[in-house]
Amino acid sequence: MAKIRVLLADDHETIQQRVKAVLAGGDFEIVASVKNGRDAVVETQLLDPDVLVIDISMPEMDGLQAARQMQSRKLRTKIVFLTVHEDEDFVTAAFAAGASAYVTKARVTTDLLPAIHDALEGHKYVSASISM
Repeated sequence: MAKIRVLLADDHETIQQRVKAVLAGGDFEIVASVKNGRDAVVETQLLDPDVLVIDISMPEMDGLQAARQMQSRKLRTKIVFLTVHEDEDFVTAAFAAGASAYVTKARVTTDLLPAIHDALEGHKYVSASISM
């Protein structure tokens, strides 16, 4: 069975390491890690990952702008937001931009894996800590 190819976009090294630890030893291959939305768009086009795990607040281009660009280019990559923002407006904006899942960084260890799997199965996922 082929590994799930993941591109990680977050400007904080600590978060990148945490996500790598969560995905380690499983069915995942991290194909690249980038620190801004602009690079996320470029690398998604080049590498065609199954999933992009992306933060909202990043330099050069935020995650919402990057997701909108990918949606307009009709890329097949599923977008999973991983963010500190728990506000319903951010969740709504993320799904409008093309997200398949929305995970809060506080719940990365419990929510990221089910969010990725749900996204790949065509389902939406929102961290339980967010009241909608």
